[in-house]
Amino acid sequence: MRLLILIVCLLMAEAIQARPVSYPGGWTVMEQHNRDKTSLHVHYSPTAKTSVGILGLHLRQKDTGLGAIQLNHLIKRWNKPASQANIYVKSGLGVAINEDLQRPAAFTGIALDWEDRRWFTSYENKLLEAGDIDRTFSQSARVGVAPYVAEFGSLHTWLMLQLDHTPGDRHPVTLTPLARFFYGPSLLEVGSDLTTGNIMLNFIQRF
Repeated sequence: MRLLILIVCLLMAEAIQARPVSYPGGWTVMEQHNRDKTSLHVHYSPTAKTSVGILGLHLRQKDTGLGAIQLNHLIKRWNKPASQANIYVKSGLGVAINEDLQRPAAFTGIALDWEDRRWFTSYENKLLEAGDIDRTFSQSARVGVAPYVAEFGSLHTWLMLQLDHTPGDRHPVTLTPLARFFYGPSLLEVGSDLTTGNIMLNFIQRF
């Protein structure tokens, strides 16, 4: 039922991308679920280059919760007639909780992407420091292709392959085929990693 509701939400208006900064005055709700974590991130963009919001995160393998204020900033954008590239920095400060332990937590990382109407590539990393609760470096990269070039106002579809690397995990490297659909202010990604079979489900809604 939950998946059905998310798919129905795709049938709305004007195009978006899965980027950490929205248009000035825009709100964004981002939900992510995969083998490592479940998170909810709500942010507001006061400008076209910056967003600030609240992140709630549960790291399942370590049974650790994290609450943080997150700041995203667009460092550089290249707009070409038929393509676009971006560099973002994403950082946060908050508190990590594991059983009876509570520790200050901070994270930072960069996100890069390039795309045209047919091809997509991206890379991002994150360094998380939470004292004796957690200290983790993770990174991921994607390549994708659109099976058809959709017109403005149509349903856009991408087929992607995501490679994740988290040193120290039981499965430090995983490969996940996924499909991305977006239409209007809504985006849905569904996939399953080839190592464990765990489901990836990401959803973004802009307001």
